Amino acid sequence: MVINEEILYSMGAEIKKFSPTELIFREGDLPSFYFQIIKGEVKLNSYNEEGKELIQNILGNGQCIGESLLFMDKPSPMNAIALNHCTILKLSKFDFFRLLKYYPDICMDINKCISQRLYFKLIMAQTIHSQNPAAKLKVLLDYLKSFQKEKKAFSFQIPLTRQQIASLTGICVETAIRTIKSMERDHMLKIINQKIMY
Repeated sequence: MVINEEILYSMGAEIKKFSPTELIFREGDLPSFYFQIIKGEVKLNSYNEEGKELIQNILGNGQCIGESLLFMDKPSPMNAIALNHCTILKLSKFDFFRLLKYYPDICMDINKCISQRLYFKLIMAQTIHSQNPAAKLKVLLDYLKSFQKEKKAFSFQIPLTRQQIASLTGICVETAIRTIKSMERDHMLKIINQKIMY
């Protein structure tokens, strides 16, 4: 949990419920709220000129959404869309900054969260020009597993669909599927009951 829920409530946060595919905020909107997921999954995405979806991130329980955008007066470069039934805490931008003033330790937690997301973008950017889809997938899988205590081979179940993996790495889903099978043959991962174990 980035910010304790009781603190958010004390600062005026409200619970909002979202249905699958419902927009939480839209690309081009001016960021006005801090969002924190209590339950559910949210996809951050945008679309290129050809209409192809580009997934920026997939967030789940306890994670915050779009917090870095609150520090600028610029329109959002992405959409936030509920992937399933979501329960989300929503706090106004004004109250969010008031909270950071009263709780400097939370400000450090927010900085850590923003730094982790920036780190993910930087390591993924290093593979953007790579012609090797296995290298792209390995960077993503290594990053996801880096947050787990258990580091043993095949101990972590990747919480993403093949489509989500493809979108996060910028390759087509067919290439992602072929590459995952090839990585299994090379003993880099295992597929058990259609789940990717890394």
